[in-house]
Amino acid sequence: STTNKNLINDPCPKCEEDWEHHRGKCYYFSTHKLTWEKSRNKCRDKGGDLVKIDGRNEQSFLERRLREVMIDDADKFWIGLTDSEEEGQWLWVDGSPLDESFWGHYQPDNWIWEDLKGEDCVRMGEKDGAPDLNCWFDKSCQVPHRSICEKPEKNHQNVSECV
Repeated sequence: STTNKNLINDPCPKCEEDWEHHRGKCYYFSTHKLTWEKSRNKCRDKGGDLVKIDGRNEQSFLERRLREVMIDDADKFWIGLTDSEEEGQWLWVDGSPLDESFWGHYQPDNWIWEDLKGEDCVRMGEKDGAPDLNCWFDKSCQVPHRSICEKPEKNHQNVSECV
């Protein structure tokens, strides 16, 4: 039988403090607002990168969590998706092309009124919930936002490594 371990007392946590565990990955929801590039650097400093969303399950988890941590609807979070290399060609931070997407209404729109370079980075979140999980919005990469970092869970070979 499987026992449901109390995570607080887990001698072998899969994620570091302040990171949340979900399906083999660890997520960090930042509290500081930074540009997309600076947000990415912060994630890398922590041993991860801006989140790459691999499908509906992950999008559903993140969309739900953001509703809990967003202060208001403008308080969106950077994810690791950009078309800064070539307009309209959306790539994840690991270089892989966008497969399944969750764009908000009329998005991406590459609006240029805020930044003449357009909107080449993607943020997500819908405080009141998103219809069918569609809550991605392109935005100027220079606008400060909070962000979601991601890294793989720790794979401990034996418990002595963690105590």
